[in-house]
Amino acid sequence: MGKRVAVVLAGCGVYDGSEIHESSAVLVHLSREGAQAEVYAPDVDQMHVVDHVKGQPTQEKRNVLVESARIARGNIKDLAKLDVKGLDALIIPGGFGVAKNLSTWATQGKNCIVSKEVEDVLKAFHAAKKPIGLCCISPVLAAKIFPGCELTVGHDTECEKWPYAKTAETMKELGCKHVNKHVTEIHVDVKNKLVTTSAFMCNAPIHEIYDGIGKMVREVVRLA
Repeated sequence: MGKRVAVVLAGCGVYDGSEIHESSAVLVHLSREGAQAEVYAPDVDQMHVVDHVKGQPTQEKRNVLVESARIARGNIKDLAKLDVKGLDALIIPGGFGVAKNLSTWATQGKNCIVSKEVEDVLKAFHAAKKPIGLCCISPVLAAKIFPGCELTVGHDTECEKWPYAKTAETMKELGCKHVNKHVTEIHVDVKNKLVTTSAFMCNAPIHEIYDGIGKMVREVVRLA
């Protein structure tokens, strides 16, 4: 039997949900590794809905679970029903939904609150010593919940290639060790079984982002 891996989504779309290319890459690489993905999302309203053409919020209201079901092709469960006992690992793709719908990082930074359901799930996998894979902005969840852990969101010096590098500095303020890595690389915190990669935190060709996520997924499955 292949490993059973929970994939937690935060909506559908980079600016208000899960980053679709990252989510798809996770699912493709899990399939390649012979692992079975079980997709979950919280049954809550999105913080807001963003028009992805204009890059501006709209007056619409959308539900995180309903929107995430678009990526999961309808095969999705309410995060409240996740049972860590039957699962071997956890992966959370990035996208602004992580910072808006799974936590309040987008508005409060290091003073953010991680949603109780998401925090409970992360702590359950960590307590069970089961691996957790995080990419793009999602390592901030671990930074908030597991002080002293080791993570990467890419580089800590802002430039055209690394437009979100200040995130690394904020994570350090939470007491984490940030490790600079290229987009095709991963960092493994052996003690905490955390596997991280930068994905779209880097202004890189999409195939490099895809390759970095592939390494993250392979390591998560290997540790499971």
